[in-house]
Amino acid sequence: MNLAVLLAAFFATAIEVIEMVAIVVGVGVARSWRASLAGASAGLIVLVALVTVLGIAVRDVPLSPVRLVVGALLLVFGLQWLRKGVLRVARDGWGVGHNAPDLDSSDVDQHRFDWTGFVLSFKGVSLEGLEVMVIVVAFGTAAGAVSSAVVGAVTAIIVLGAVGALTYRLVARIPRRALQLFVGALLTTFGTYWAVEGLGVAWPGEEAALVALGALYVLAALALLSWVRHGWQETTQVAGHRGSSPGSSSDPSASGRH
Repeated sequence: MNLAVLLAAFFATAIEVIEMVAIVVGVGVARSWRASLAGASAGLIVLVALVTVLGIAVRDVPLSPVRLVVGALLLVFGLQWLRKGVLRVARDGWGVGHNAPDLDSSDVDQHRFDWTGFVLSFKGVSLEGLEVMVIVVAFGTAAGAVSSAVVGAVTAIIVLGAVGALTYRLVARIPRRALQLFVGALLTTFGTYWAVEGLGVAWPGEEAALVALGALYVLAALALLSWVRHGWQETTQVAGHRGSSPGSSSDPSASGRH
């Protein structure tokens, strides 16, 4: 057992698994656990089949087009969720939707399978899993210790998967209107990161850029939330002043005269 290869594979894999778990948990809590877990399982099955067929040649699979497609998909859905989250929190406040069974009947029909959640989870797990496999093959073959790299990667998956399973209840406590906003920011962050990588552009700091991107999108969402809420308040006040004017039909004395 090569300890250096094991640790290198563990920490390199851990970064990818954190992203994978974040997407699966976010989609599961915000939309449908059944669809999210089904998508994750399907992604793992595809990855196992890919490795079975290609073997170590999996390291030659071009990741750029995969990142571009997956990133664009997550970016589209992420921006949609971010927009809905901003509008709904601005309208209802942060606390509405706590412990609600679903976000909205137009978003998730509990009696039908949520294919949107399935696709998002499947794409995230497939891409991250493919990158994990490339890491394992690269580390293992370079040092002649493939088994050590596999042990390190599997350990990272088990440990961080367990952490995600233990902490998802904390995420589920977030009111669903607010959760939709933050999950939208999460998907938008990953979508931007992967799409830009797919175009061949290197991010400064590599995965550390995800933190900066996430903070940027959250701050932008909060700024939009404040702007939308302020605009609605002004509109309500103007409508209230018009409704209370002497000639208005909503004036009690006027209605009494009719």
